[in-house]
Amino acid sequence: MDTLDQLEAVIAARRTAAPDSSYTSSLYARGLPVIARKLGEEGVEAAVALLSGSDEELVGEAADILFHLLVALQARGLSLADVRAELARREGTSGLVEKASRT
Repeated sequence: MDTLDQLEAVIAARRTAAPDSSYTSSLYARGLPVIARKLGEEGVEAAVALLSGSDEELVGEAADILFHLLVALQARGLSLADVRAELARREGTSGLVEKASRT
């Protein structure tokens, strides 16, 4: 089990904890709009760190994005395995070809 799989398991376990004792649980209790907003905020913070932050800041923001993305996936009943399957499906396909296929 790699680190992302472990994090996904921790997020799942904390989902049912008391919201006042778990940040993860508090996100779920506040609903999809809050989860979406947090994911977006972390994306913006990562973009800012990419342009003007240190390497350490960018790595920290990337970790925050991954955490909030896993929360978002679980909120919709999806998992890291679903993302891995999609990436496997796209393997060997040009990014330009894949993007054009979405229209």
